[in-house]
Amino acid sequence: MACSGDSSETCGGPNRLDVYQHTTTGGGGGSTTYTLRDNYDHTNFFSGFSFFTGGDPTHGYVNYLSQSAAQSAGLINTNNNQVYMGVDYKTLNPSAGRSSVRVSSNKAYTHGLFITDIAHMPGGICGTWPAFWLVGPNWPSNGEIDIIEGVNQQTTDSITLHTAAGCNINTSGSLPSSVLDYTDCNSSNANVGCGVSTTNTQGYGTGFDSVGGGVYATQWTSQAIKVWFFARNQIPSDIASGNPSPSGWGTPTVSFNGGSGCNIDSYFNNHQIVFDTTFCGDWAGAVWTSGSCSSLASSCQAYVGANP
Repeated sequence: MACSGDSSETCGGPNRLDVYQHTTTGGGGGSTTYTLRDNYDHTNFFSGFSFFTGGDPTHGYVNYLSQSAAQSAGLINTNNNQVYMGVDYKTLNPSAGRSSVRVSSNKAYTHGLFITDIAHMPGGICGTWPAFWLVGPNWPSNGEIDIIEGVNQQTTDSITLHTAAGCNINTSGSLPSSVLDYTDCNSSNANVGCGVSTTNTQGYGTGFDSVGGGVYATQWTSQAIKVWFFARNQIPSDIASGNPSPSGWGTPTVSFNGGSGCNIDSYFNNHQIVFDTTFCGDWAGAVWTSGSCSSLASSCQAYVGANP
């Protein structure tokens, strides 16, 4: 949740992941309050998450390391009361792919308020594909919620849902600048899903890092899945005090609304929280020739291999 890349970088701001459980009081017209269920920070993050070491499901040029191997390689640490997860930035043309980490929470969640304070993220770099997401078992039957995601020189965040067939979403109540690319969350057999393109350059990659990072807040209820982003100097005081109140946060970046088009509870269940950085593969590699990255190398893998 802190810097990625050279671990000598200086990171600013606290970082942590808080999961709140919501309860409604006073009947149908009552108010919703949130109680902290789980907190992940420098004291317990790596004991609360498991390291994935299999082959990349998205076919990236990546070698996901175990916790012990990542520790030995300097790819993870908790220095300065922060959680650092990075990638190998030294090796030329690693035969097994560039070393990185992919971690999943040991606990699974259905509904909740997920508030993530991040000081620095990768992004805006040719070949990279970083992501912060929630996913259920037996993909895509129990859904996937991509909160932070982008590839190559992308400058703004992509927020996407992936589901089994039958979930058609609308985004009424989102920021006007958030554009829904597809309504069918099973687009291309769920590989594309229903994604929203955002326009705030402070919400992703180098723009995010230039303002000291910030907070992503995701509210998941039976009615909707909503995502807000707050830059470091815009974080609401109720989040900072540990008493989050989404009703006062204004219009979300995106509101994926359920209802007649998609029964949220039928398509999203038992999600683990995932952080990873992969390279190339089914997205970053597939669009390599569509941008200026292609002028740097003949292929995504060739570039990532030659440029630690």
